[in-house]
Amino acid sequence: MKQSAAAIPIPVRRALHKLGQDIRDARLRRRIPAAVMAERASISRTTLNKLEKGEPGVSMGGYATALFVLGMTERLRDLADVRSDDVGLALEGERLPRRIRKSGRRNPVQPGPTPITE
Repeated sequence: MKQSAAAIPIPVRRALHKLGQDIRDARLRRRIPAAVMAERASISRTTLNKLEKGEPGVSMGGYATALFVLGMTERLRDLADVRSDDVGLALEGERLPRRIRKSGRRNPVQPGPTPITE
């Protein structure tokens, strides 16, 4: 299902535009022609052009493969790492109990071994 450009939040559009521009700049710094980049990423030149413009209709796989071709996959792997989720970690910390109570029994009776009678 294709999402209309109006339905995509402005900060997301800006982030995708920056990502596309960064991918393009990295490709140019490496002196990789667009045709070669598209072939290595197994995408068409048209898709590469859309990707480098940051168009939201390009699949996540297209962006991921382009990053792989550029040797930048590790950045993608850590993109949503839970250790970097400050909001999630703060919310989790709020759910921790303030006090831990012992169970109601102080010294529960432990059944011992049954004596053997002959």
